[in-house]
Amino acid sequence: MSGETRKKDRRTALITGASSGIGAAIAKNLARRQYDCVLTARRKDRLEALASEIEAAHGVRATVVASDLGEHGGAQKLIGSVRELDVEVDVLVNNAGFGVYGPMVEQTEERLTQMIELNMVAVTSLTHHYVEEMVGNKRGRVLQVASVGAYQPSPLYAVYSATKSYVLSFSEALNHELYGTGVSVSTMCPGLTATEFDEVAGHKKPKWMKLITMTSEDVAEIGIRSMLKGRSVVTTGFINKLNALIVKLMPRSWATTMAQLSMRANAT
Repeated sequence: MSGETRKKDRRTALITGASSGIGAAIAKNLARRQYDCVLTARRKDRLEALASEIEAAHGVRATVVASDLGEHGGAQKLIGSVRELDVEVDVLVNNAGFGVYGPMVEQTEERLTQMIELNMVAVTSLTHHYVEEMVGNKRGRVLQVASVGAYQPSPLYAVYSATKSYVLSFSEALNHELYGTGVSVSTMCPGLTATEFDEVAGHKKPKWMKLITMTSEDVAEIGIRSMLKGRSVVTTGFINKLNALIVKLMPRSWATTMAQLSMRANAT
């Protein structure tokens, strides 16, 4: 099959943070829907294992591009690597991100800068580049993975929630700008999800939170369905939707206090 024919007949999704958790679940879901996948994250061994799994299970092409989007210029390096693959990105999933738990003054400036670079700068750069290409092609979908933390200030996750508030505001505005272009940007705001997020953040969650934790597979399915329908924003799960509504209705100072109380590691 020629390269030109392949571009017309096949669809390709670029998924960041695909080595585990929600990103890996999104990759498997899109592969099941017959999207070729470009998988990127720092852990190449995990990406290669995932690529082999989805190629065998779904007969699609899965390509691995190891990258660190948390380093300055990481997004531009990834764009260059994907360009060398000679693929047309039909779906962009900005899933890569991390949080750091605890008082902001106890965190290192280096770690905070890395989080801002990954959660905001890389997301903006990748979205700008691929949305411009999509508009030129008059079709395309973007799925941004934010958080329920985007809806309110979150003490003990102050910088993380602020980055996710940026993702939500930026992406919702951009989706409106793109009306009529054939391109849409959907933002998913998951709550507690069974991933490695807590381990990376250094947060020992209260036991009660396990009762309302969703699986990565369920979150991925909700996000992808919403993206394919062109929905602007989706909050995953009934409890998270309810909490988001309550936060919108109560005074902002109350919502901030509630967030801090719920996130205390010694809560039971």
